[in-house]
Amino acid sequence: MTGERDPAEKQKLLLARLRGLSSVLVAFSGGADSAYLAWAAQFALGEQALAVTALSPSFSAHDRRQAASFAIETGLRHEFIETNEFENPLYVANQADRCYHCKVELFAELASLRAARGFAAVAYGVNADDLQDFRPGHRAASEHGVVAPLLDAGLTKAEIRELSRRQGLSTWDRPASACLASRIPYGMPVTVENLSRIENAESVLREFGFRQFRVRSYGELARIEIAPEELSQALQVEMLRALAESVRKVGFTYVTLDLEGYRQGSLNDALKRK
Repeated sequence: MTGERDPAEKQKLLLARLRGLSSVLVAFSGGADSAYLAWAAQFALGEQALAVTALSPSFSAHDRRQAASFAIETGLRHEFIETNEFENPLYVANQADRCYHCKVELFAELASLRAARGFAAVAYGVNADDLQDFRPGHRAASEHGVVAPLLDAGLTKAEIRELSRRQGLSTWDRPASACLASRIPYGMPVTVENLSRIENAESVLREFGFRQFRVRSYGELARIEIAPEELSQALQVEMLRALAESVRKVGFTYVTLDLEGYRQGSLNDALKRK
């Protein structure tokens, strides 16, 4: 059980697991989990660890800046690569397995880099909590032999944040993030135009001072989710007007605010009902 061992002991297990790999590429998005894993890999292996961030239209400019900033402040050995998931019609179709096709592309690119550079393994930042949600990308990882050191150590999201805080990592309280395509309901095609519109709308929310949110795109309609603890700020009449006006300016016709607030993976609710 993940709760039976102290987080510090789990970190020791994690570092031992990483040292046992001898060298590793880490899929690094800049979020709390992958940042902690990238830090741990560097701590354990030094120059034998390389953090790799994949760029595509589904990866926002904000997340790119966050990843680059973290790499600089921690001295990570870090590179950007490009992925081409939009060339796969199964990804663009955006069925429930979209994330699987995205991760297949990512792990194929990382496998090529691994072979070219002589790394022993590829790792990614899935944690013990993630398996409680719908995670088709985990199947892609298993098929490509990608290791999951955080999961192997039994680390939960809360433990990763706490250990990151202890290490002074700026990502310890970074709001949960995900690719822009995760804002589009299953069955609606993923387009670069729609991703750009979502990215611009989320930039608006960031400029208004909100930290944890999503803009879910339903064609001409934007459904905004804001963390419950921030909803009172959003529900001020003047703020509602300002948000609606600003989000319409980036290309949406209708703007709604979800009364339940932000919750991770809310678009999976439709799958559960089916």
